[in-house]
Parts: sequence; structure tokens; C-alpha cells
Amino acid sequence: MTEISTAPTLVVGLGCQRGCPVSTLRALLDQALQAHKIELHQIKGLASIDLKREEPGLIELAEQLALPLMYFSSEQLAGYQPQLSHRSDIAFERTGCYGVAESAALALAEHLAQAPAKLLISRQKYAQATLALAGAA
Repeated sequence: MTEISTAPTLVVGLGCQRGCPVSTLRALLDQALQAHKIELHQIKGLASIDLKREEPGLIELAEQLALPLMYFSSEQLAGYQPQLSHRSDIAFERTGCYGVAESAALALAEHLAQAPAKLLISRQKYAQATLALAGAA
């Protein structure tokens, strides 16, 4: 039996430096989706760490794409550390978790699907932002 259902819950986790423009986030998203042949309409939501709640670029991206944007605390994200492809000491110093994009993507996919999630696109870095895509069946 295969694990992939016909419509997995796909979500994007994003991390960014303060003041990162929406154009940078959008370019990173478009590039990652194109590279992995995923259509934008398949994405069910965006996620980041609660420290980014006021980040204009993230808010604007969610509005542009008409997608929900959810935030998770570093405590919630810390539990995903064993699943991360990349552990950043800098991210840990600044946020209390080792990888915002991957952790947030996993947290949101599990939250929406109420099922275990896995990383489908590990951390991609571009300019001032990071992105990861997770899915849960």
C-alpha cells in the first residue's frame, strides 16, 4: 500500500530576515514549486514562527495567494528537530528552534491533516528567506 494519497495536504513553511520583501518570498516559492512540479493551487497554507507574526512580507504573501498563514511557537517547533534536514545554530540562537521553515511546514501539515507529516522539499535558501514544503496524507 502506498503512503501517498491522491490529495495530500501540502503546506509551505517560511523563515525570513526582518524586512524581507514579499517579492523575495514569492520568487523562492515559485522557484521551489516549479522545480518540484507542484501547482500553487495544491498548497493549503503557509506557516512560520510566531516571532514573525508582524512580518509584512509574510502577511502580504499570504494575502496575494489567498492562503491562511499560521504561526507556531518555538516550543511547538522544537519537537520537529529530529526530522529536520538542516540544523542552524544561528536560527536556534535567534528563535529557540533549529529550523523555522522545515519545522513550521511539518507543524502545519500535521495540524491540518491530523496525521504525521514529512518534508517533501527540504530547506531552500534564497536571499533573506528560507522555504520548506511538507505534506501529510
